[in-house]
Amino acid sequence: MDEQANRVTDQVPSEVLIAVEGVRHVYRGGTVALDGVNLRIGTGLFGLLGPNGAGKSTLMRIICTLLVPTAGRVTVGGHDVVGGRRQVRRLLGYLPQEFGAWRLHRVEEVLDTLAYLSGLSGRDERRRRVGEVLEAVGLDQVADRKVKKLSGGMVRRLGVAQALVHEPRLLVVDEPTVGLDPEERLRFRQLMAQLGRERVIVLSTHIVADLGSGCSDMALIDRGQVVFRGSPAELVRQARGRVVELNLPLAEESTPPADLEIVSRSVAGDRVLVRGVVGDGRGPAGAAKVEPTLEEGYLAFMAARGRTAVAVVQEVAP
Repeated sequence: MDEQANRVTDQVPSEVLIAVEGVRHVYRGGTVALDGVNLRIGTGLFGLLGPNGAGKSTLMRIICTLLVPTAGRVTVGGHDVVGGRRQVRRLLGYLPQEFGAWRLHRVEEVLDTLAYLSGLSGRDERRRRVGEVLEAVGLDQVADRKVKKLSGGMVRRLGVAQALVHEPRLLVVDEPTVGLDPEERLRFRQLMAQLGRERVIVLSTHIVADLGSGCSDMALIDRGQVVFRGSPAELVRQARGRVVELNLPLAEESTPPADLEIVSRSVAGDRVLVRGVVGDGRGPAGAAKVEPTLEEGYLAFMAARGRTAVAVVQEVAP
C-alpha cells in the first residue's frame, strides 16, 4: 500500500462504532478478496467506494456476521463479529444487493412479520413501529400494496424499512441503486442522507454518485486494500489540475488525443465537448483545466494507480 493510503487509513472518527483491524479474507480456491483492511467508522453516512470485485461486499458480509474473516478482527459496538454474533446482529440492519422476496404479500404484512422476527412481539408496539418506518422511507401511502406491484425504487426502500424496523444503531447497505432509474437513485440518496443524521450508515457502491451530498467520510477499496481514506472533498482536491475539457470538431472526436482518457462527451451541432483525465497534468493542446466532479476525482485517483479511466468508467456505470 502506498504512503497516501497508509496515511489516510489511520484516520479515526471521534466516536467509533465499527473497528476493522487487519482483516484478510481468502476464498476457497485461493482468491484474495481482502488483504489487510483497517478502518474506523463512526456516526453518519460512510461511503465504501470501489470497482466491482474490489472486495466491498466481502467486507460488508463480514461486518454483518455472515462471513468469518480468514484473519484479522472486526468489532461492532465493541462486540466481536465472530464471538459476539448475536449482540452484533441486535445492533445492525442489513440491506443486501438483492431484496425482492415477499412478492405476494402486502408491504405492511412484510414489515410486520419481519418486526416480529426481530423481537417486537407486542402487537401495538409492532403496529406503531411499522407505521413509523413506512413513513420514514416514504411508503406509508402504499402500505396495502403487494410487493410485486412496487417499482424498483420502492422495493429498495422497503428493503431499508425492514433493516430499520428494530431501530438499529448501524445500517449496512450494499450496492443499493443497481437497476434503478435516475429519479429513483436521487430519492434513495436523499433518504440515506436523512437517515445518516441519527445513526451509522455504511453504504457500499461502485456508482460514485450514490454517495451523494450526505457523505462526509469515505474509503476507496481496490483489489482488496484500502487505497484512500478521507472526505469526498479531499478526493476531488487531489484531482485538481488533472481533469480537462476539450472542444473538438465532431469529425475529430472519433480520434481523441492519446494522452486523454475520456470520461464524458456532449455534442452540440458540429462540435463535441470532451471531458477527461490526463496522466501528467498537462493535457493535449487546446485543453482547459476544469474543476473535477467526485466521479472524476475517483477516476483520476484510479488512473494514477494504473487503472485506466475507460476500465473504471465501465465498472462505475455498467
